[in-house]
Amino acid sequence: MKSFERYLQEHGHTSLTIKGYLYEIGIFLMTNPKSKKYKYKDIINYLNDRAKNYPKSYTAIRSLASIKKYFDFLIEEGKIEYHPCRTLYLKPGKGHDVIHQDLFSSEELELLINREERYKNIELKNRTIISLLIYQGLTGGEITRIKVQHVNLDSGILYIKASKLLAARHLDIMPNQLELLYRCVNEMERKGMDNLIIGRSGKPINQDDVHHIVYTCKSFFSDRNLNPKTIRQSVIANWLNEKKMPLEQVQLMAGHKWISSTERYRQANPDEQSRLINMWHPLG
Repeated sequence: MKSFERYLQEHGHTSLTIKGYLYEIGIFLMTNPKSKKYKYKDIINYLNDRAKNYPKSYTAIRSLASIKKYFDFLIEEGKIEYHPCRTLYLKPGKGHDVIHQDLFSSEELELLINREERYKNIELKNRTIISLLIYQGLTGGEITRIKVQHVNLDSGILYIKASKLLAARHLDIMPNQLELLYRCVNEMERKGMDNLIIGRSGKPINQDDVHHIVYTCKSFFSDRNLNPKTIRQSVIANWLNEKKMPLEQVQLMAGHKWISSTERYRQANPDEQSRLINMWHPLG
């Protein structure tokens, strides 16, 4: 039976890298004897505990790299079938805290789509855009890039293309969106257009159009900062804190490339929030 060290040698790692991997895995196995049965959350918990004792961000990153390589080895050897952390990434450096008291609940966001539209000729466009903001948590740029072919009404799935900052993903279409998207798809196919949403000029909408539509909803929250960004932040926070979705699932739905980007949306008491910020985004 091949050893982990031999596996690393065969994959071209230097002796110094191998030494580092073996050191980290030695600590991991000593404190986690049942690690072959671990799931994603178990790896997160281990990294959290590791960060408590060694708060430098590179310690968690180095530890995760070693653990990933170890599970690659176990899969190749046929000892396990499930890799618990293949899609887990940690981002080094400082992040920006999410101010939860400035965000909107799911109930508050529903007010936006249920508002009465003054001009019926733009009602379909406006409601569709608002629905994509409050249900899928899309950015304005993502909404402008949705094509008719990205909407699968039969399976109820919306495909979002990858961008420089966000990963590609497949998101569920909510039941009360189906009619909106069905009407948009039919209208665009009838006009021979590729984009799902176009403006009054007949050209694809841009991010300024999305911001303007949200701006017309300001009367609902006149004393709060309502814009596409705060709506997206609210949706992600609500997935985690209202609906109690698993962190990994929210990361995929939000398109975050780094788990730390998702972690900062989890609401905690002040002491816990300070601990999480320091853990994932240490000052030095």
